[in-house]
Amino acid sequence: MQSTYNGLELPKNGQPIEYRNGKFEVPDHPIIPYIEGDGTGRDIWRASQRVFDAAVEKASSGRRAIRWFEIFAGEKAYRQFNTWLPDDSVAAARDLRVSIKGPLTTPVGGGIRSLNVALRQILDLYACVRPVKYYQGVPSPVKHPEKLDVVIFRENTEDVYAGIEFKEGSEDAARLISFINDDLLKGGKKKIRQDSGVGIKPISIFGTKRLVRFAIKHALESGRKTVTLVHKGNIQKFTEGAFREWGYEVATQEFREQTVTERESWILGNLETNPGLTVEQNAALIEPGMDFGSPSFQASVCNEVRETLDTIGKSHGNGAWKSKVLINDRIADSIFQQIIIRPADYSVLASPNLNGDYISDAAAAQVGGLGIAPGANIGDGYAVFEATHGTAPKYADKDVINPGSVILSGVMMLELIGWKKAAKLIEDSMEKTIQQKTVTYDFERQLTGASKVSTSEFATRIIGNM
Repeated sequence: MQSTYNGLELPKNGQPIEYRNGKFEVPDHPIIPYIEGDGTGRDIWRASQRVFDAAVEKASSGRRAIRWFEIFAGEKAYRQFNTWLPDDSVAAARDLRVSIKGPLTTPVGGGIRSLNVALRQILDLYACVRPVKYYQGVPSPVKHPEKLDVVIFRENTEDVYAGIEFKEGSEDAARLISFINDDLLKGGKKKIRQDSGVGIKPISIFGTKRLVRFAIKHALESGRKTVTLVHKGNIQKFTEGAFREWGYEVATQEFREQTVTERESWILGNLETNPGLTVEQNAALIEPGMDFGSPSFQASVCNEVRETLDTIGKSHGNGAWKSKVLINDRIADSIFQQIIIRPADYSVLASPNLNGDYISDAAAAQVGGLGIAPGANIGDGYAVFEATHGTAPKYADKDVINPGSVILSGVMMLELIGWKKAAKLIEDSMEKTIQQKTVTYDFERQLTGASKVSTSEFATRIIGNM
């Protein structure tokens, strides 16, 4: 480990977080790097840091304290080091393992496509974790926002975010289009137009399984009862359809005793309702259109019923399946409707990269918006917690923006390092502050009788409510 990063010495009165045997080992005075962020990030970070420090001090009676260490990315890094993402900043995030950041600018033009994506890929932070739940008093466009309480696990390193694309008119695009049209699609009617930009969407067994594994482990550890695989496999059969299949493989092969798939639950439930049910009758119940299928399709459904009863009939039968984590799947566009009309049916969502990006923002809109939507990017032994919103440069340095996204991301960080009392103190105090209707302008304009306060004053009110 280096003693300095970007020319700054590590705090002498702190120690690094270690990672051994799959667990973080956290000293009482951990050194945690932070990136304040661009635009409104400066105001937000100052307010959030005060909240974190106050909660840790109160929860531990002064025994613990975070030793903050600034690292640089975005505009501030570019001004000081003439690079958007200095190597030393990445090294510090890697060496010190757990860090937190505000919103960053996405550079326009060449170079890094997104600093957030770059950090995720360099550190292999393969799981983007976005908890979405309602805090009492937050304005919402839906009637019952309290029914939505999900944790979204978004695969972070593959899909279209892998950045494999070729510009229309470029030599590389022409070569790729020619190869696809003249070789892979030779003799067929399907062709790519010559004036196309082309992107490649990789989804791997490895990337899928470690993400779904992470999601199922979280469900088991937190007592959540369902894990839903969100995909567009009805159209993209060999990428998103494969994500679905590989996800089910993780559940049934690695967590067999603790999980049951939705179709397995139907098969077991049908037999419990009617013990005299034949295999064929059970198959017809789980596939209502089975009579219209081919003989081979009908045989495959019957075999599915037999296999289920043979493999888990004893361990999961007689109602035992009801206590297992239910693994199901939903088409990506359908889940947008489902989280509005049936939010209580969903608890953990696991999805490829792009689906997760869409659904996490849509879900956040139901419970207050991105202003209080937390997020984390987690890998094996590394984690970067972050604001999920943009930099809003027109509000920069005006002390008006809601700091809730970074504050609640810090709550996630404190939970990860095991400082759960401090995390709960922040959550409860922020909710109380919102219920008192002392809020920043984004909430004040939606709440009757609310008092508008600045970013810094909102933080002060949270600390007072501790």
